[in-house]
Amino acid sequence: MSQSSTPINPTPARPTLVRALGIPSLVLFGLAYLVPLTVFTTYGIVTETTGGRVALAYVVTTTAMVFTALSYAAMVRAYPVAGSAYTYTQRTFGGHAGFLAGWSLMLDYLFLPMLNYLVLGIYMEAQFPAVPAWAWIAGAVALVTILNVVGITSIARASSIIVAVQVIFIVVFAVLAVRTATGAPAVVNPFVGDGSVGGLAPILAGAAILCLSFLGFDAVSTMAEEAKRPRTDIPRAIMIVTVLGGASFVLLSSLAQLAEPATTFEDPDAATLEVLARLAGPWLATFFTAAYVAGCLGSALTSQASVSRIMYAMGREGVLPRPLGTLAPRWRTPVVAIVLVGLASLGAIVIPLALLTSVISFGALIAFSAVNLAVVKHYAIDGGRRGGTDLLRYVLAPLVGFALCLWLWTSLSGTSLKVGLAWLVVGAIWLLVLTRGFRRPPPELDLSEQPVVGDGGAAEAAPPASDPRHARDSIDA
Repeated sequence: MSQSSTPINPTPARPTLVRALGIPSLVLFGLAYLVPLTVFTTYGIVTETTGGRVALAYVVTTTAMVFTALSYAAMVRAYPVAGSAYTYTQRTFGGHAGFLAGWSLMLDYLFLPMLNYLVLGIYMEAQFPAVPAWAWIAGAVALVTILNVVGITSIARASSIIVAVQVIFIVVFAVLAVRTATGAPAVVNPFVGDGSVGGLAPILAGAAILCLSFLGFDAVSTMAEEAKRPRTDIPRAIMIVTVLGGASFVLLSSLAQLAEPATTFEDPDAATLEVLARLAGPWLATFFTAAYVAGCLGSALTSQASVSRIMYAMGREGVLPRPLGTLAPRWRTPVVAIVLVGLASLGAIVIPLALLTSVISFGALIAFSAVNLAVVKHYAIDGGRRGGTDLLRYVLAPLVGFALCLWLWTSLSGTSLKVGLAWLVVGAIWLLVLTRGFRRPPPELDLSEQPVVGDGGAAEAAPPASDPRHARDSIDA
């Protein structure tokens, strides 16, 4: 009797991330990360800086972010895997540069959940003084960590609810603002101001501050291994999130200025409460608090998911400890990375708000700059795509994006630069140890092992990044 050729105890296949997200889920994920109501966080400060031209400043910032979003869309078509800027930079400029880009991006992603938890704790303690902020923070961290462990579909459902709450508030706010505004000439005030502050310089200064509102549109790219059609859906979702986010910021800041055409406030940090009091009194302020806290929870949910997947991608190849690069067989999620991020987020209990807000954009702008340059290297230099419209798409547009990110980076505070550079030094030291004094390259991600869903819906392997034809073979949206 012949023996079967099938092994009795076959080696179990390594679990992979679940491809469950389409464009609607990806867009909701990105919008939940951005938090549409974040426009009110810096509204008072930018109103005073620009003389009431917050909407115009948002137009400038949105323009800058669109160029970088185009670069992310281009790179995710080339490398539709988890890792975001880390993967793009690694495959384009090498392992050392990729590690430092990913390390910089983690500074943003690790601090953003902390910021959301801290703001949530502050607002909830103000609403319920009997419960201290640390208790709200610890409870929120536990809830978000559990949702992330359970799986990406739970995140998508939660994101839908959280975004829906904010949309309801936005609709109510818009109706009240339109009813309160008087006189047709007032419609242009959010773009021309009241004349108290003139010139372009205040607009540019305000735009630099408002860059914080857009941190997170790139998070959609970290879901590439959980998207149904990553090479088409992820680029489209990135652009939709960026444009919708910018449009909502311009609209909300315009309505706020129309409802309360003031350019100075008793407390610029709480200027939104003055605007809401003029509109409808305390009940609207309470509604705003509920919607804003929901937004913070949603942003924490999505930001923790994103940074855990960056750590998963780096751990999977040994750049970070390998347990971070494993998936739990039951939930098929990077549980070790998720729990580690949750523990780090408890730092929101002791780290002051001023420190968090001063450094959160450092890592993002470094990563944005690297992705813009990666487009030029991958498509124009390595792929030879420099003629016709390719010159605009793969050379001029990303270079404009890089220049704008560099300008915003130089506008950061001294504290954020010091903390950010210190973080980079720590990363460089770890890389030095990992590569034994740079005598060997860091481990690289094998993209050919990662299943990718093509436009037809069938699973296919990602083309090896070492193939120089890959730049030309990438699907163009």
